[in-house]
Amino acid sequence: MSADRPTLPPVRLHSEAELARDVLSAPLMARAAKLARWAEPGVPVGVGGELLQEPLAAATEHLGLAGDEDGPAYTAEAWQLAVDTGLVEVEETAEAADGETADDLPDDTAAGTATPGEELRLLTSASPQDVLEIWLGGLDTVLADAAAPDLSGIAEQLADGGELDLDAIDWNPEEEAELLDGILGNLYLLTALSESPDQDVPLPALAASMIVPDDMDEPTDDILEEVSEAMMRLDDQFRVLEPIGLVAYRPVDEALIEELDEDGETALPGSGPEGTPGAEPLADEDVARYGLVRLTPLGIYAVRARMLDAGVHAPAVGDLTDKGADVLLDALPDYPEALAQAESEQWLAARTPVDAARDLLSAARGDDERAPLRRLAAQQTLSLVTLDAEAALREVLDDRQLGGLARVWLAERAVSDIPEPSQDMIFWLTVDTLAAQLGSADDEAAAELRDLVRGLTEQHSGFFDAAWRVDHPATAEVLEAMGRLHPDRKAAKEARKAAFKARSRQGG
Repeated sequence: MSADRPTLPPVRLHSEAELARDVLSAPLMARAAKLARWAEPGVPVGVGGELLQEPLAAATEHLGLAGDEDGPAYTAEAWQLAVDTGLVEVEETAEAADGETADDLPDDTAAGTATPGEELRLLTSASPQDVLEIWLGGLDTVLADAAAPDLSGIAEQLADGGELDLDAIDWNPEEEAELLDGILGNLYLLTALSESPDQDVPLPALAASMIVPDDMDEPTDDILEEVSEAMMRLDDQFRVLEPIGLVAYRPVDEALIEELDEDGETALPGSGPEGTPGAEPLADEDVARYGLVRLTPLGIYAVRARMLDAGVHAPAVGDLTDKGADVLLDALPDYPEALAQAESEQWLAARTPVDAARDLLSAARGDDERAPLRRLAAQQTLSLVTLDAEAALREVLDDRQLGGLARVWLAERAVSDIPEPSQDMIFWLTVDTLAAQLGSADDEAAAELRDLVRGLTEQHSGFFDAAWRVDHPATAEVLEAMGRLHPDRKAAKEARKAAFKARSRQGG
């Protein structure tokens, strides 16, 4: 993998069969399929394959939307999806529609006939992968619709007798598409980092993630106004994207849209993960009024597919099942704990316990900078292996790098006849473990690491006297970190002295 290739946290994907069922139940897709079946006798259509006025009314009735003022628009949208995905096929005709239609709709001339297409059969009888491919093709159309400009102002201008001013739209299709992809990418990242895939993201927070600079402590009024405008734009876009099954969306409260502050700008919710920086915190029920969105399992699948096409490394749990133990151990330290375990379980399920253990132990060796992290990942993965792997662990009991973790594994399973480790091996394992913890520690783990450091020095008098002599590449680095982390000033000073001795011993 190239160093400049973008990488994202892994996600857990639903099975293709589950995702295909989600496709068939997505409201827009279900309507499109229903209209494709309805078109069996042949339906006259316009130049672009659109339904003519009379068939549109009949189709709206067929979908049960005749009583909805937006029914014809929903029907036209579903029909267009059916055309774009091949659920219906349009055959152009040289003659106009029959006399009855032409008499009723003189300006509504038929240019072709639509009938069910081959993709309709695939949608119900082919493989889940075929179903997903059809859906992804339709998604491109819906994303283009979501990125299209708001023409309501132009329509009002024309209704008032004005002239069409295309320059007033100020719309760049490529920029709008890239912006929408960026929003979906941020939503994907938030989903991947979340402990729960069902975690909703407040709309203002999502808008702010694209606009507020990372180094800006307090957003300016201009920035907040940009966030507000982006939030309203996103509200329109997610309303378009929800029916295709890409997102689950709770729209902005219509009453809230009308509530303007004294400057005539849309008010924004509170700070932190539930809202936008720079505003007063709100209760959860109030935050929800500003819109809540999350990617559905189908949405996670789709955004990942688009990222892969764009050259982004977007891993999913299960990607490493057929890879070697070296690849697995290199990747696991960067995975969230739950997903690391899920990946390990799938990897182990494809191998016998003893073979898996041997591969893991072999891949865990090394003196490079990431070696402690690999050994920690190996230890965590081995914790999931059954006692059938005992022989593989016994084979490395005399190994300087692996003997300590092998003894831990055997002891946890109450295996008898485990030889006592030497003091050198105990201290080597301690340094190695701390080096791994330092390499993976985040803000949340810092407190735990501090407690571990304090516990080690309290349990072992003279710890630093022995630790600086440990023949481990990370000894000096670990001791320096202990000096920074230890809450006791005297012990911290001893750690720094020991680090200096270790560096002198290593000649650095």
